[in-house]
Amino acid sequence: MADPSSYRPRPGEIPDSPGVYRFRDEHRRVIYVGKAKSLRQRLANYFQDLAHLHPRTRTMVTTAASVEWTVVSTEVEALQLEYSWIKEYDPRFNVKYRDDKSYPYLAVTMNEEFPRVQVMRGQKKKGVRYFGPYGHAWAIRDTVDLLLRVFPVRTCSAGVFKNAARTGRPCLLGYIGKCSAPCVGRITPDDHWDLADEFCDFMAGRTGTYLRRLERQMAEAAEEMEYERAARLRDDIGALKKAMEKSAVVLADATDADLIAVAEDELEAAVQIFHVRGGRVRGQRGWVTDKVEEITTGALVEHALQQLYGEEKGDAVPKEVLVPALPDPVEPVQQWLAERRGSGVSLRIPQRGDKKALMETVQRNAQQALVLHKTKRASDLTTRSRALEEIAEALDLDSAPLRIECYDISHLQGDDVVASMVVFEDGLARKSEYRRFQIKGFEGQDDVRSMHEVITRRFRRYLAEKERTGEWADGEGLADDARHPNGDAAQNGDAAQNGDAAPDDGAAPDDGAARTDGRGLTDGQELTDGPALKDDDGRPKRFAYPPQLVVVDGGQPQVAAAQRALDELGIDDIAVCGLAKRLEEVWLPREDDPVVLPRTSEGLYLLQRVRDEAHRFAITYQRAKRAKRFRAGPLDDVPGLGETRKQALIKHFGSVKKLRSATIDQICEVPGIGRKTAETVAVALARATPAAPAVNTATGEIMDDDDGAPETTADAPGEPVSAGTPDERRGQER
Repeated sequence: MADPSSYRPRPGEIPDSPGVYRFRDEHRRVIYVGKAKSLRQRLANYFQDLAHLHPRTRTMVTTAASVEWTVVSTEVEALQLEYSWIKEYDPRFNVKYRDDKSYPYLAVTMNEEFPRVQVMRGQKKKGVRYFGPYGHAWAIRDTVDLLLRVFPVRTCSAGVFKNAARTGRPCLLGYIGKCSAPCVGRITPDDHWDLADEFCDFMAGRTGTYLRRLERQMAEAAEEMEYERAARLRDDIGALKKAMEKSAVVLADATDADLIAVAEDELEAAVQIFHVRGGRVRGQRGWVTDKVEEITTGALVEHALQQLYGEEKGDAVPKEVLVPALPDPVEPVQQWLAERRGSGVSLRIPQRGDKKALMETVQRNAQQALVLHKTKRASDLTTRSRALEEIAEALDLDSAPLRIECYDISHLQGDDVVASMVVFEDGLARKSEYRRFQIKGFEGQDDVRSMHEVITRRFRRYLAEKERTGEWADGEGLADDARHPNGDAAQNGDAAQNGDAAPDDGAAPDDGAARTDGRGLTDGQELTDGPALKDDDGRPKRFAYPPQLVVVDGGQPQVAAAQRALDELGIDDIAVCGLAKRLEEVWLPREDDPVVLPRTSEGLYLLQRVRDEAHRFAITYQRAKRAKRFRAGPLDDVPGLGETRKQALIKHFGSVKKLRSATIDQICEVPGIGRKTAETVAVALARATPAAPAVNTATGEIMDDDDGAPETTADAPGEPVSAGTPDERRGQER
């Protein structure tokens, strides 16, 4: 625990102007970001007597080891910079939206030749019209199913669309009248685009004119005794009205507004948002936040506005935002919203009428969300705390292991040997810190040697980072074994061979949906080292933070290998244990007998979760590497030919077989392919042995590459027969 007076700035050193400040811990991680109209006055509040501080603020200032600030010109700039840094650094003491999952939107891809209606999540794309967000994806599908009867817009994927166009047969929706089948030319591109535009108009709330037009057409059909057409129009009107009932009118003046309500207690706060468009509730979302310091309702509203509109522009920011309390001061926030929208935004508290009544409904939803969350959270916190205490007691640790790292080795009969590293903090998975390794120090199957290599590489990087950031006293440095053979400390180039990678696409992380490691990578992509590792940027560095406990998937040999690796690096303050699958025994280094935890132990259950997560992560990576190897084709060996141009070649010719028979001049016709590249491709394909036909092991069918299947090399025509059945292969995987 640090003494705040040890890093308190000297009097007069802090400027009396607007700005943003950052508190850092002893590892240089940014743990809190805040803004202030006057930096001098705000920071002075943190360095008063600890007894007068809020408990959470006291914890933050005693965890911090330094404070720094950046001066800006206006409070609006401070608001923008604060939001950017919170998104970049993810400080542990800032307000966190634990349920900040990616909410689904109903999207219409108006940027395509044949617009498609679909469910979309994540970052919004240019040229796509969005409606929502919705609480559940099934709510979108129910609405779309009703509207497709009247607006038969395309909903199929690009693959299904191209296959239907190739065969000349539409999908099932085309046969039952819920798709206009543009894939087979039943409707022109312009007419289909107009149909999608009418769909968007209806979803945007312009329903009255369209319903009246349908009713008029129904009456005309009845007068002309076209009863079948009249009946069809009647059913269309019924479907539209049923869809409209799902979003009843709540504001008679067709207002576009977002209503934000907050329910809070001393520890937490629940935020609920209702999105009203055209007077109808189009979507709802909610978050639960930790109150890490003494914070007002207005400040919580400000954080919610940042979270809600930080990535939005244009019409996504409504003309009116109704809140239970205004931020102080309100002008910078209002100006920030107006800049994001491009026009004025009214930020106010509803006082009377329908808007106040709707705000009361949103407030009740927020209160119920807080009660439900606290009901779930109580047992969760208690269980996790008990589990960590039991682990500390069983392993004779000085304190509960707040950060646990687990390692597992995976391979298939000695091929594609990989390793995984998963991280649990406070008993919860920290997916942004997961890492993957390729075993490159040797060939073949040796789990013990692989474990030693992985632990060595991981903690060599930790020691290198520690030395680079100057955390060691003068005279200290890397142990001899922690250096490269040439005597130099491990630098960025060492980890370029580590194969460490971004988190995979499992469940949403504990503090954000669909979140990556800050570099936008997903499963299957490997990181290479570069300028991302900086000394003072405060970002979570890949191997910069040590765990209190290392868990390995295995028994006594794997534990001994991990401990030996730490000993060789001179690390003696990290505990090691192993969890053997057979009897779920916990093995410790240099112990002949295992520690046996009761089967009902929460500590054992947590260790099992950590071990199983490491196994899942490792085997997912191993299977992805194996699949990539099997999918390899002759084009992969062409120097200078990237994935984009490979796809362009296959798309142009249809298959590798047809590409192999093409002339150099024909290959040059592909956009982006010059004559030199075409000659290289032709030579590579001429040298490559034509692939053996792939066989569907379930049906015995021979799949020709003209069917669109990727061509493989002669060495790997598909899943190797020698690997056995899928069940047998799973048994061979580690």
